[in-house]
Amino acid sequence: MTAAPLRVLLADDERMVRTALRAILASEPGIELVGEAADGDEAVSAVRELRPDVVLMDVRMPRVDGIRATEHLVRTMGEEAPRILILTTFENDSYVYDALRAGAHGFLLKRATAEDLIAGIRLVKRGDSLLFPAAVRALAAHHARDRRAETLTARLTDREAAVLRLMAQGLTNAEIAEQLAVSMATAKTHVAGVLAKLGARDRTQAVILAYENGVVTPR
Repeated sequence: MTAAPLRVLLADDERMVRTALRAILASEPGIELVGEAADGDEAVSAVRELRPDVVLMDVRMPRVDGIRATEHLVRTMGEEAPRILILTTFENDSYVYDALRAGAHGFLLKRATAEDLIAGIRLVKRGDSLLFPAAVRALAAHHARDRRAETLTARLTDREAAVLRLMAQGLTNAEIAEQLAVSMATAKTHVAGVLAKLGARDRTQAVILAYENGVVTPR
């Protein structure tokens, strides 16, 4: 039985960018571009109508930007919201950090290769987060709050705190399992425990909390 295609919505105000991304997506088996939007307001309407699995969301758009659109979708759709992958020109853009805090599952630079774009889409669809530790560290350095790490880690076991630090490095469940010499199932259980205890909706939010609360120190 053939698997259903992965449904993608593209939201970007630049026509040339949409044209280039459309060509990349059209050439990839198993991925279907179901719609396009030129701003965040159109993106929200298109998501509700088309129900994509993943949204490629430009962070800077007129009228309603990618941050507000992401925040609205996450708040109003909850678990039914699509996975959102932010597109940005500059990796150190504070807008990217705000979009991650709003509920985006990761980000890609617009100059990323076609292979990286497709891999990123498939990665976030599987439920992982697409984070670039060096870039997130740089962003977090400007946004970290003056809080004691103990406030956050008091909720976690020592093993869960270690898992959170590995998540902040951008490691997948498989890589965490290898690093800690545990089974994949155990790694998944630890990750789920971290998310539950922190009240984080996903890995990205957990990592943001780790940086903002000093569990991981930006360098």
